[in-house]
Amino acid sequence: MTAQAPDRSSFTRLLAIPTRWMDQDPYGHVNNVEYYSFFDTVVNEHLIREAGLDVVHSPEIGLVVETKCNFLKEISFPQTVHAGMRVPRIGNSSVTYEIALFRDAETDCAAFGHFVHVYIDRQTRQTVRVPDRIRTALKPVMVEN
Repeated sequence: MTAQAPDRSSFTRLLAIPTRWMDQDPYGHVNNVEYYSFFDTVVNEHLIREAGLDVVHSPEIGLVVETKCNFLKEISFPQTVHAGMRVPRIGNSSVTYEIALFRDAETDCAAFGHFVHVYIDRQTRQTVRVPDRIRTALKPVMVEN
């Protein structure tokens, strides 16, 4: 993962996600668990739209095996989170995603992190090669580290 927090210009793929009243905790900011939900949302929205992922019937599924988030600034309601996603690495059976969360129109991120999908066969639960349709859908968001 990138050592320094990336800025908004580092991402060609951004998804606007409005915060909800229920996302806030008693401290008045979006609870940390919601940040991971934003990560999951931007990745899966991309895979569903661009790779035709059918989360119920696809023979291969990606399981999250590693995740990390660095929290830099509070996000609160009512703000819109712009989740930036890029892919620094596609291996044989895994994909590493880097995600940054931006508040409204800000250019510096409020949080950044990563997660790793490992692809498995839905039935056998054995590791499989990242499907070609996934690889193709991720090419536009590939970056070099």
